[in-house]
Amino acid sequence: MDLSGKIAIILGAAGAGNMGQAIAKRFATEGAKVVVAGRHEAPLKSLASEIGGSYFISDITQKADLENLVKHTVKTYGGCDVGVNAVGLNLLTPSLDVTEEELDTISSIHFKGAYFFVQAVGGYMKDNGGGSLIQVSSATVEAIIENHAAYIATKAASESLMRCFAVELGPFGVKLNTVSPGYTKTPMTTEFGAIPGLEDAFVARYPLGRVGTSEDIADAAVWLAQDGSFISGQTLQINGGLTLRGNPTGADVNASIAAASQT
Repeated sequence: MDLSGKIAIILGAAGAGNMGQAIAKRFATEGAKVVVAGRHEAPLKSLASEIGGSYFISDITQKADLENLVKHTVKTYGGCDVGVNAVGLNLLTPSLDVTEEELDTISSIHFKGAYFFVQAVGGYMKDNGGGSLIQVSSATVEAIIENHAAYIATKAASESLMRCFAVELGPFGVKLNTVSPGYTKTPMTTEFGAIPGLEDAFVARYPLGRVGTSEDIADAAVWLAQDGSFISGQTLQINGGLTLRGNPTGADVNASIAAASQT
């Protein structure tokens, strides 16, 4: 896999050790020129310096921000061949208790923001020879976790969005695909993963015997970004076979935590 000469935007790369950062680093290693984007300047500036790229402050819920991100990328490097949306917001709360404010927030990030991202980056690609757009979703769309309805439903909406645009933009050379991680060791899961026994409950559901890493997702993104991938409108389940079995139930997790406390 070779991304030499590719120009990529990675949105959602401000969190230390998150998927966006892992993807940006891997893209740079494979030869791409990378613009990292998000809401927090200091980590983006540091990452851009580390990988020899550029950074841009943008909020995915603001369409003008994403349009300006594309303009910055084109001005800096002369074009844009790849766009990755790795922005996500976790919301693990009893589904009947989700507030209107929480629902508005997660919808604006996972669906509205994803839509703006495709409009801005995909719109540029449509008029400039094509490219590859990659959305990071979640295995929970297929393997339900309790008390996670708002997160799951809005991620599912982003997957449907990519399929719709794959049909409309395909004739212009634009590929749109989704990668779907399961439980992955990232800053978003650090608090939960620190609970003794919790991660064990998830590992037991993975046929490959381990939970995912950000590097697993970066590998898939590199493959989708390179010219040789003849694929569009698909969701790649990059989760070690988790969706074959499904996530653990709340009872499974509690039993695993209880067992760990007794050892």
